[in-house]
Amino acid sequence: EPFLRHVEKDVLIPKRMREKAKERCVEKVEAFNHCCKESGFLMVLKCREQNAALKECLTTYYKDPVFYEECKQEYLQEKAEFEKTGIPTKKRQQKLPTSM
Repeated sequence: EPFLRHVEKDVLIPKRMREKAKERCVEKVEAFNHCCKESGFLMVLKCREQNAALKECLTTYYKDPVFYEECKQEYLQEKAEFEKTGIPTKKRQQKLPTSM
C-alpha cells in the first residue's frame, strides 16, 4: 500500500471523487442547473427539490468506500505514470499536431 501524503488523501482524491460523482449524477446536475437558470434570484426557494436530489446523489458517492478506492487507484496510476514520464496527465491527453 503506497503512502499517501495529507494533501493527496484530503484534497486531491476527494477532488477526483467530486468530479466523477458529478459525471455520474449528470441528470441531477443538469436539472438543478436548468432550474437555477429559469428561476433567477428565486432559485434558493424554487430549486430546493432539485438541490436535494443532487446532494443525495453526490453524497451517495462521497460516502461509498468502493468509489473512494476506485478514485484512489486512478490517482495512484496517474501519479505513477507522471513519475515515469514527467508529463502531467492533462498534457499527455492533448493531441499532438499532425503536421510538423
